[in-house]
Amino acid sequence: MSRFVADRVHRVPPSGIRKFFDIAATMTDVISLGIGEPDFTSPAAIRQAGIQSLTAGQTGYTSNAGLFELREAIAAYIERLYGVVYDPATEILITVGVSEANYLAMTALIDVGDEVIIPEPAFVSYAPEVVFADGYPVFVPTSATKGWLVTADDIESRITPATKAILLGYPNNPTGAVISPESMADIARLAEKYDLVVISDEVYDRLIYDDATHVQFASFPNMRDRTVVMSGFSKSHAMTGWRLGYAVGPKEIIQAMSKVHQYTIMSAPTVSQHAALQGLLDGDEAVEKMRNEYNRRRHLLVQGLNYIGLECVEPKGAFYAFPSIKSTGMDEQTFAEKLIQEEQVAVVPGSAFGPSGAGYVRMCYATAYDDIEEALTRIDRFVKRYS
Repeated sequence: MSRFVADRVHRVPPSGIRKFFDIAATMTDVISLGIGEPDFTSPAAIRQAGIQSLTAGQTGYTSNAGLFELREAIAAYIERLYGVVYDPATEILITVGVSEANYLAMTALIDVGDEVIIPEPAFVSYAPEVVFADGYPVFVPTSATKGWLVTADDIESRITPATKAILLGYPNNPTGAVISPESMADIARLAEKYDLVVISDEVYDRLIYDDATHVQFASFPNMRDRTVVMSGFSKSHAMTGWRLGYAVGPKEIIQAMSKVHQYTIMSAPTVSQHAALQGLLDGDEAVEKMRNEYNRRRHLLVQGLNYIGLECVEPKGAFYAFPSIKSTGMDEQTFAEKLIQEEQVAVVPGSAFGPSGAGYVRMCYATAYDDIEEALTRIDRFVKRYS
């Protein structure tokens, strides 16, 4: 029956993340460093707001764009953090996570044959969403030797007359790279020079460490009206299962995305919207507490990996490490498969995130400190066995 399946779906492989998650689900005593999900529960105030919305009978649809109070709070939040002003009535759309926001952006913006430039390694859904919109992903490789950072020159070398958009994901999943404001400004000037739209996934914007700085892409000169910023609550507020995100951008683009959203989703989950509103109004302390704990775990994992001999560039954001496994003589698929089977530690092969990820694996440190310590013990034993 596969002949009935659309060619664009055939051309997209299954997610490399889900494969190892599914294997881990069949095993006992597995320490998962594979799934990018906080091990924290949503803060108590957020959970209580969700409960109260149910108790009050707020179980119907909201407007397609989402609760106006939530959109107002998002506008205030962005202005406070980044100084960019959005109209909550026309320039903010509440979505089912950043995943839906990405789908909507691609569907609303990309025509058949349009090219979208994507620095990689990149989150696994970026390129498939371009393909599902009948566009062509154009990868820009990055490397550990350059800190997994992309430059404007790297991007410019891939621009053609068919290029319509640049899709950025920083702080980066899977590498944890954070681009400096100066480099972001160079990319902004490039977007203006070639009249490109920028789709910026900033869901990890609150998870920044050491001296790194995150600046919303739309805040650069002349970028507000050619940028769609996607973000949400899953990572910063430990709200993965609530499935809530948002997109902000110029009115015309948000209206186009809203049209697709209307026919596809109707509205994001009502209870989740009430919970997220509470998170914006009273969540900064909880966010900072979680960020500090991730930072503690980051130091443990990265130092441990380098001690073991799995060279790892220090991540500056998100909650992922991306070590090289080349010293073991295995490719990343073999390494991940043997590690989970022999030591019950789940990681994700780096090639799941693009060609530049070959020879690397992604490890998530959004898991308990004690579990990371035990995982390092098992990984050390594994590496010694094969070195």
